[in-house]
Amino acid sequence: MNLSDVFWNASLEEIKCGYIEDSNQFTCLLCGEPVEKGVIYPQDNVLYEASRYIRLHVEQTHGSVFEYLLSLDKKLTGLTEHQTTLLKHFYEGKSDKEIQQEMEIGSSSTIRHHRFVLKEKERQAKTQLAIMELLKEKDQYAPAFVAPHKHAKMVDDRYAVTTEEQEKILEKYFLQGLDGPLSKFPPKEKQRLVVLRAIASRLDSNSTYTEKEINDVLKEIYEDYVLIRRYLIEYAFLERKADGSSYWVKK
Repeated sequence: MNLSDVFWNASLEEIKCGYIEDSNQFTCLLCGEPVEKGVIYPQDNVLYEASRYIRLHVEQTHGSVFEYLLSLDKKLTGLTEHQTTLLKHFYEGKSDKEIQQEMEIGSSSTIRHHRFVLKEKERQAKTQLAIMELLKEKDQYAPAFVAPHKHAKMVDDRYAVTTEEQEKILEKYFLQGLDGPLSKFPPKEKQRLVVLRAIASRLDSNSTYTEKEINDVLKEIYEDYVLIRRYLIEYAFLERKADGSSYWVKK
């Protein structure tokens, strides 16, 4: 299971913490960093047990889970850019008057109205979550959809892919199996997303590649490796420095 699947399958409490736990380790939901139980981790001349170290990792590497979640695409958060900015100010503990002056909008009562709207969204989200949880118990015909990757942009019908559809697409374009080469690049965007996701899963999420290194990896998958590299970046599976000197899997 890839990191996006792990993230979307996590409980609300696990997402709030930023990590999940199993019998052997803790795993960061934001980047996939594993922290093995029973190991002592040194940091700045202090020794930490695994449970404390994973919390330290989330804090030092990602700032906060709150900030990370707000950085996700608005199609995934359901928030407008304006609401995202307001939430950042609220999280920083600023007063309504301070926010109003900094954003140069309306008055303090305008900020209170925005708070009310956000509380309405919270109630709606809770209600919808409860409805969908109850629906799972009754809707025996519901197909299993593949969750969009965390940094998906413009989530729309292209991402409406069932697990059955995904399997058929992968069989069609990876004739020698998922570890083999890509037979051709799909013409349809939905198929491209499935194929690119499979290619991204073959990259080491903990490595930073030079341009030559990423090209060498992608050459083994498809002859037009530049095309694959461009689409991996375009669909936010891969990220790079502006000068193209290094590439890494977007977590």
